[in-house]
Amino acid sequence: MPAARSGEPQLKRYELLADDIARSIAQGVLRPGERLPSVRQTSQRRSVSPSTVFQAYYLLEARGLVRPRDRSGYYVANEVAALLPELDTASRPTGDVGDLDVSARVFEILESTRQREVVPLGSAFPSPLLFPLDALARAQATATRTLDPWASVDDLTPGNAELRRLIARRYLADGIELDVAEIVITNGALEALNLCLAAVTRPGDTVLVESPTFYAALQALERNGLRAVQVPTHPRDGIDPVALEAAVERHRPRACWIMSCFQNPLGSLMPEASRRALAALLARHGIPLIEDDVYGELYFDERRPLPAKAFDADGGVLHCGSFSKSLAPGYRIGWVAAGRHARSVARLKLSTSLATSAPGQAALAHYLQQPGYDRHLRRLRHTLALQQTAFAQAIARHFPPGTRATRPRGGYFMWLELDPRVDALRLHRQALDAGISIAPGPIFSARQEFRNCVRLNYGHIWDARTEAALRTLGELVRAQAG
Repeated sequence: MPAARSGEPQLKRYELLADDIARSIAQGVLRPGERLPSVRQTSQRRSVSPSTVFQAYYLLEARGLVRPRDRSGYYVANEVAALLPELDTASRPTGDVGDLDVSARVFEILESTRQREVVPLGSAFPSPLLFPLDALARAQATATRTLDPWASVDDLTPGNAELRRLIARRYLADGIELDVAEIVITNGALEALNLCLAAVTRPGDTVLVESPTFYAALQALERNGLRAVQVPTHPRDGIDPVALEAAVERHRPRACWIMSCFQNPLGSLMPEASRRALAALLARHGIPLIEDDVYGELYFDERRPLPAKAFDADGGVLHCGSFSKSLAPGYRIGWVAAGRHARSVARLKLSTSLATSAPGQAALAHYLQQPGYDRHLRRLRHTLALQQTAFAQAIARHFPPGTRATRPRGGYFMWLELDPRVDALRLHRQALDAGISIAPGPIFSARQEFRNCVRLNYGHIWDARTEAALRTLGELVRAQAG
C-alpha cells in the first residue's frame, strides 16, 4: 500500500506572501517601477526561508505583477495587465452510454497541424527547445558506448531495471512506496494507457471519462470497441466527485480513465480531498482507475500534487507517466505503475510491441543518475508559468469581451470558451488558412460538444510571431461573433 504524505494546506507560505505583496501593489503601497525588497531582506523580515521568497516572487512574476531585472532584483510592473474572466462552470454532458466515432475527425484536424511553418497553438507538445537536448545527447552517447550487448534481451518487458528503480525512487520522494515489479516501461504514455485499457476491459464494456476529455482516450475506447460515459468536469477542480459516484452507481463501468492533475484539455487539478475520495470510491466498487498523469511534474506551486495513486489501498490504480512532456519528447519512453494489474499489462506489452528501445531507456537511466533533472524541471516550470501569463494577457488584449479562459496551476494548456456564435471547427479552418493551428473543442467530446471552445498550447516560446497569431485569432473570433 503506498504511503502518502500529509494533506496539502489550503494556502502555502509563499502564496500568502505573494498575496500580501499583491495587495500592497493594488493599494498603491508599492508603486509601478518600484523595487521590491531583496530576497534576503524579505526572508529576514517575514521569518521565512529564501526559497519561500523566491517562490513568492516567481508567482508574482507569473501573474504579471512584477518583473525581474538582471543583477538588480524584482520591480513592480509598470503596467499590470488585465486577465480574462476565469471559466468557472462545470460541463453538463448527458450522462448516457454511447458508442464512439471520433477518430476520422481527430486525424483530419491533427494532420493539418504538423507543418513547421504553422504557429502551433493547437499542438499537443511543448517546444522541443525547452528541453536539455545537449545533456540528453551526452547521456545517449555515454549510454550507447557502455551498453551491454545483452541489453536487448535483459531490457525486454518489463524494461530496463535501473530506469525502473530510478522511477520508483521518484515516487518514493513523493511519499509513494512502490514495488519496482509493478512498473512496466512502455513506448510513451499512450502505449501505457492503451495497455492498461486492454488489461482491464473487454469489447462492449463501459468506461467513465471526463467531459471534455483527451481525444486520444476517446480514440482508444473506439478502437477497443468500448462505450463511453462522460462525467461533468469543472475547469478548475476536475471531475465532479458527486457526479462520478452517481455515474458509477448508474452504469457500473468496467474502468475509469481520468487525468487528476492538469487535465488535457482544461488544465484542471482535482483538490487533494477529491483525489483521495476518487481512489476510495473506485476501490469500494472494485473499478480500476487508469490515471493519466503525464503533466504531473509541470506544477507551478511549491510541490507536486499527489496523484490518486498515492491513495491506492488495493493496487487498483494504474498510474501512467512519461518523460515526453517533462524531459525527452522524442525518446518516447513512458511507464505504468500498474498495481495488481502489472502482470496482465506486462503480458500484453510482450505480445504487442515486445519491448521499448534499449538505448533510449539506458540513456534516460544515465541522465536521471545525474543531479540535473530537477534543476531542468524548475526552469521548465518557471518558463511555462511565465508563458501562460503572457498568453493570458495577450488573449485579454486581442479577444472580444465575453471570452473566458482557464487558469491552470500547471501543464501547458489553456481552455477558452468563446462567444456562443463562434463555431470552433470553422475557426480552426480559418486559423489554419492564416498559418495558425488550434485544437477545436468538439474533438475532446464523444458527442462533438464544446463547439464554441478551443484549447491553446502555451508551451512554445513566446515571441512576436506568437503575439501576432493570437491577434489574428482574436480578429477571427470577433468576425464570427459579429
